[in-house]
Amino acid sequence: MEKFLVKSLFLAMVTILVEGHGTRVGFYSSSCPRAESIVSSTVQSHYRSNPLIAPGLLHMLFHDCFVEGCDASVLIEGSNNTERTAIPNLTLRGFEVIDDAKKQIEAVCPGIVSCADILALAARDSVVLTGGVSWLVPTGRRDGRVSLASNVKLINPRESIDAQKQKFAAFGLNTQDLVALVGSHTIGTAACQTFSYRLYNFTSNGPDPSIDPALLSQLQSLCPKNGDGTRRVDIDTGSAGIFDLSFFTHLRNYQGIVESDQKLWTDASTRPIVQRFLGGLPPLSFGIEFGRSMVKMSNIGVKTGTDGEIRKICSAVN
Repeated sequence: MEKFLVKSLFLAMVTILVEGHGTRVGFYSSSCPRAESIVSSTVQSHYRSNPLIAPGLLHMLFHDCFVEGCDASVLIEGSNNTERTAIPNLTLRGFEVIDDAKKQIEAVCPGIVSCADILALAARDSVVLTGGVSWLVPTGRRDGRVSLASNVKLINPRESIDAQKQKFAAFGLNTQDLVALVGSHTIGTAACQTFSYRLYNFTSNGPDPSIDPALLSQLQSLCPKNGDGTRRVDIDTGSAGIFDLSFFTHLRNYQGIVESDQKLWTDASTRPIVQRFLGGLPPLSFGIEFGRSMVKMSNIGVKTGTDGEIRKICSAVN
């Protein structure tokens, strides 16, 4: 009974959150009723072949929404100047999943379902496949026509919490949203070059003194000095394929790999939220709050009505 009440409350919050954005749950219920099931089955199929697809799709949505809004502009291919070619996006994976789902949907509902909605649905399905809590995804987005590498300005791994909060606030996201959404790092990997500066030359005396010594030794072994900076390392050590709370546990134990992640624990404004996710009073359910924050984030700068277009293929404008 308690679980039912929690779920009912969450669904009610979703309805409130999307009001006024032009998106709504069940947007395709009449025009393309199979759309969501096609996306779900496509993500499952690719996930079975390559589990790394899950964090890839989830992080792709982040990279899309924080540049030009959630309009699938990150999917557009180009020789050297689209978002997809920007340095932070070169390691994104899962484009083929979106293309596959789009092709199948176009076969049954041509010109109806946007690539932006397919990406938002695929991100949710990826969380569910890795053990996370599901949420209802409002749909009705349209696809953007602008995609410029020069517009890609994402969070720097060295940024302070204040700088991160300012960036999130510019998109209508608060401090709790920041902590919840960074929790997406419970699945996925990071390149050695993202954090290796913490391992050797962080201070004049050497490594970042805040890193747990055991983790430091492990990371130095995985990412040797002057080694391959593109090598990928699990962000959530020991649990990188499961959407759970261990990412926050690692932060509490000073075992955060990315510096901007670890600051969620050391900063006075975000630490209480991490503690509440970990069972502190009053407790917060990470799974439910993550879904709530994802609904907010996936409505950043959405194009609806006659704005934008419905692409025929996701990698190119019409």
